[in-house]
Amino acid sequence: MAAGREEIYDNHGRPIRYARISVTDRCNLRCFYCMPEKGIDHAPRKDLLQDAELLRLSRILTELGITKLRITGGEPFMRKGILQLIEKLNRLPLLQEIHLTTNGTHAAKWVPRFRDWGIRSVNLSLDTLDARRFEEITRRNFFPEVARTLETLLSTGMPTKINAVVMVGKNIEDILPLCELTRDYPVGVRFIEEMPFNGVANHYEELVWNHQMIAAYLQEHYPNLVKLEDPPASTASTYQIPGYSGSLGIIAAYSRTFCGTCNRIRITPQGMLKTCLYDHGVLQIRDRMRAGHKDDELKEALQTCFSQRAKDGWEAERNRSAHFPAIESMATIGG
Repeated sequence: MAAGREEIYDNHGRPIRYARISVTDRCNLRCFYCMPEKGIDHAPRKDLLQDAELLRLSRILTELGITKLRITGGEPFMRKGILQLIEKLNRLPLLQEIHLTTNGTHAAKWVPRFRDWGIRSVNLSLDTLDARRFEEITRRNFFPEVARTLETLLSTGMPTKINAVVMVGKNIEDILPLCELTRDYPVGVRFIEEMPFNGVANHYEELVWNHQMIAAYLQEHYPNLVKLEDPPASTASTYQIPGYSGSLGIIAAYSRTFCGTCNRIRITPQGMLKTCLYDHGVLQIRDRMRAGHKDDELKEALQTCFSQRAKDGWEAERNRSAHFPAIESMATIGG
């Protein structure tokens, strides 16, 4: 254990090592599974965590045992000065890893410098390799820009995962072309169950394309598919097609089969702590910082929340629904 770092466990004995920090609720796409066609009501900029606040909070989290940060949005590149912020985060003495999730629309020109800024890997949100379906899903015509980002990530050797939400009637025909990307490239393609975070309501009465359906589909088309050993606290069940360079993953984001080993927390753009994706937020950190709370006071409040964490996403959703039944947009909670 590094000097100055504590070891934090929740009330279910799970270590907390990983924080996903959403730096903005703004996004230049309008993916139908994430937000309404007209977008959402964005938080005023003054309500977002400022750079100094983000840096302070990140430092405190690393002193509490967080070793890995993922920068998310919205779309992180919609935040002014995002690269300078990442550079400063990279200087935190107790932080071991910085990762980035992006939609790829504005990232291509910066990819060659990602390593200099301390970025270890990139998750690229990409649900289809077809330009027409991309526009139908995202309601925007940015496919050439995203394709360029993917090409640059692969050509520079940046460790890359593609996150593809599986949606009935939208992109089932894209599953196999995405799988084929792993033939020649050491990329991880991860198929994600659709979740009820679109800012409106569920589009389906039941989730048909769940993790079991996705796995069966892959097994049908790749009978020799090999199950790989999943890393500790992984959200994905990972596989590989024999002879292929990359890997495949299935994330049971709606079925929530991985909650028992969850080691992550989330911070929303407005500084709300979420100890589970499915809760409504358990601690408003921004307000406490702006009220003058000292580091020790913030640590105590965070530890209290960690000690009262929901057992799984189903419990967190039940607790939320009792008081906050409204559907959120994924852009407001950080991917």
